[in-house]
Amino acid sequence: MTAASAARAKEPARPPVACVGETMAALVPDPVAPLEDAARLGVRIAGAESNVAVYLADHGVPARWVSALGDDPFGRRILGEVAAAGVDVTGVRTDPHRPTGLLVKDPGTESTRVHYYRRGSAASALTADVLEEDAVRTAGLVHLSGITPALSADCHDLVAALLGVPAAERPRPVSFDVNHRPALWPEGRAAEVLLGFARQADITFVGLDEAQALWGAGLTDAAAVRALLPQPRVLVVKDGGRAATAFDGDRAHTVPAPRVAVVEPVGAGDAFAAGFLAGLLRGEGTVRALRLGHLTAGAALRVTGDHGPLPDPDRLAALLDAGEEAWAAGEMTGHTAQLEPDGLSGPRPTRGSP
Repeated sequence: MTAASAARAKEPARPPVACVGETMAALVPDPVAPLEDAARLGVRIAGAESNVAVYLADHGVPARWVSALGDDPFGRRILGEVAAAGVDVTGVRTDPHRPTGLLVKDPGTESTRVHYYRRGSAASALTADVLEEDAVRTAGLVHLSGITPALSADCHDLVAALLGVPAAERPRPVSFDVNHRPALWPEGRAAEVLLGFARQADITFVGLDEAQALWGAGLTDAAAVRALLPQPRVLVVKDGGRAATAFDGDRAHTVPAPRVAVVEPVGAGDAFAAGFLAGLLRGEGTVRALRLGHLTAGAALRVTGDHGPLPDPDRLAALLDAGEEAWAAGEMTGHTAQLEPDGLSGPRPTRGSP
């Protein structure tokens, strides 16, 4: 056992994080190529909330994934893979009448397009009664994304039931990643709904670019986003491959992104959220939580799927402990390759990734 692993093993047990949302089967050209030229498709899984749960488990934070799947081969595959990653899946329902959602990726040189086949999926039929199940009721934190309320009226009501309770009266805090996916929303509906939910969460994640797309180009920096979203106790504004800023009450902390050789950007936002939450839950402090978010995102950026391996615990600890100058200069190496230019940048996915 490494020194970092031994220290983590001595930490007190934490209540689990419940991540609620849809995960789909994903068909991906293998090798990576435009879909119309692909001779073969590989089968993977894709879901924002299950991505967060898997990375939380990687960091040693107990995580549950709460959702619904069809009684079909894709559903059984998804359930098995998420469980194999160390995530508690006892809160996942099997729906015998509705299918598991499906997406197909179409990689390009500038972006990755995503084609959805999720209308009427098992997860789109989730209702607010899922909040009464033990998997959610006994959690220490619930994590949601802005994808869920776009799936159906019932899913919208699920999120509203959780976030509609004043923060001071909630039995547990709620983390919300805006995760704006225009393809899922009726025109003109997303801005109002996502603004309301982003303001009601205890911890909110949003990209500067998506805040601008949703709520106006005048949101030119993280401080402007905070002025629009003063309610969350913690607000994290991600500025692409440049930096991320966390507002914790009246305090603001900005940490530049390390340099990463980007293979594919899809899934990096979920990984960042998981790393940041893991840092907070481990009592690392806001700056170290931001660093852990960046490092976890780097694991996703270096692979073609949504989930990549983290550096070993001792290496991760060394990166978290690096001096500010060394961190800012990118004078660090990952477990497989040097952290290279562009941080969280590189080809950005067309809005509509899972």
